[in-house]
Amino acid sequence: MALRRAQLLDTARRWTIPNLKHFQETRQPTVWLLAPLVGLATGVAAILFRLAIGVFQWPWLQTMSEHVAVAARLQPWWVVMLSPAVGGLLVGLLLRYALTAKRTVAVPDVMEARVNGGRGLDLGQGLISALTSALSLGCGGSAGREGPIVHLGASIATVFSQNLNLPNAARRTLLASGAAGAVAASFNAPIAGVLFAQEVILGHFSIRTFVPLVLSSVVATILSQAWFGDVAAFIVPSYSIASYLEVPAFILLGITAALVAVIFQLTILSTDWAARNVNMPLVVRPVVGGLLVGIMAIWYPEVLGVGYDTTDAALKDQLTIGLMLLLIVLKTVATAITLSSRFGGGVFSPALYLGAMTGGAFGLIAANVFPEVGSSEGLYAILGMGAVAAAVLGAPISTTVMVFELTGGFELSLALLLTVAVANGINQAVLGRSLFQAQLESRGIVLHEGPHRTIMKDLRVSDIMRPLAEGGPAALPEHDRERAIPADESLETALRAFDTLGAEALPVVDPYHRGRIIGWISQTYALRAFNKELIAASVEEHR
Repeated sequence: MALRRAQLLDTARRWTIPNLKHFQETRQPTVWLLAPLVGLATGVAAILFRLAIGVFQWPWLQTMSEHVAVAARLQPWWVVMLSPAVGGLLVGLLLRYALTAKRTVAVPDVMEARVNGGRGLDLGQGLISALTSALSLGCGGSAGREGPIVHLGASIATVFSQNLNLPNAARRTLLASGAAGAVAASFNAPIAGVLFAQEVILGHFSIRTFVPLVLSSVVATILSQAWFGDVAAFIVPSYSIASYLEVPAFILLGITAALVAVIFQLTILSTDWAARNVNMPLVVRPVVGGLLVGIMAIWYPEVLGVGYDTTDAALKDQLTIGLMLLLIVLKTVATAITLSSRFGGGVFSPALYLGAMTGGAFGLIAANVFPEVGSSEGLYAILGMGAVAAAVLGAPISTTVMVFELTGGFELSLALLLTVAVANGINQAVLGRSLFQAQLESRGIVLHEGPHRTIMKDLRVSDIMRPLAEGGPAALPEHDRERAIPADESLETALRAFDTLGAEALPVVDPYHRGRIIGWISQTYALRAFNKELIAASVEEHR
């Protein structure tokens, strides 16, 4: 009996001690303690950001509410036309003199920071960027508020990880905790905040990150509910599926939503490319963009701002089919102009808007064609809202849950899952990446092909070379100069050089003095370092 008890204790020790040791070594207790503080700070920031939008909105609309379209119709036409341009001038000045990157920042920048081990975000610049984005949305810029808030939350999180010598995995978890808290506080959607952080920011689901993400998300949501109240973003009637004969219609709506999402993304990317090739002073860009949006808003103020009031109207069956079809086009154009003109803002709210218009119009058509089985257009608006947003963000799981939390429509789970799956699958088949991933790819960061591409581009030759022995840098012989690799080149460049030259080792030179050799890099050691990083990434994703 004593022997068996000893065996059980030994087995328990072998199971628990290594895990507890790993838990300590990866600094998880520190992360767990910091996550609620991140959620608290992020919740405060999200509240202030939403209030700031209202403050900038008040001088020309005399309201701080989200009923922008109704308020704009009460203003003289020239106020509606000129206010975005005047706001654009202030945005341009902030871009020119306050923002070092000469642009506002959003979700792709957080994803880039995650690639860099949770580093690269500056709180000071993040605050200025958030102020610029609040001004952009408050003066009528056609964009969303989620991108700036996510970036601000992640920037706040990086402050908590500074000077603590945390491993990269812990830094990334705190970064994602800031994003989770931001989404949760902004939309009163704590579950979606956690899933968004895992699905979009981290790019994987893991048990180790779940606890800190939940802690941050819950604390931020409690704070947001205490200020704004525990209400869904959209209060909609209780909808239900009229008949399972509508399943083909749900699939067709998914296809339609995918088409809208693809066109929306291509319009944003192509407009941004075209704007970059127009020679225009930076301060003037938002002025011109604001004026164009203001001109559209004279007749259709529904394109202004975040657009939640118009989205809500579609969910409540209050818009005509003609208006919804027209707003799909106008909102796409207005958002593309807004973002390419360097206004601040995100794409999630416009994607919800376009989805609601698409679904609402589709529902009216379906009801006219099959009146005996067609459900309300409001139901289809909810489905379209989730489908377009999921395809644009490349986040079907978190978007599905977010739509449930935004509308309270859990009864529509079957239809929503089917519609989102079809839209996301077609978008993936056509574009192969989300809008965020496409924006990062334009910066040379490829995420949709897997972690190996990121590792090969992120790992520098200087990280894996073997320095020269005593004596320091030396002059490189003339016959070796064509084979030399600068220390600041990537692992990808080094591996390509090994393959091209057929060499097993290459000299590494000072990037500023190409004639000075500072070390050597071997193909075997380079591949070993690559495999080590790849294994570490796999372990991080699965623990």
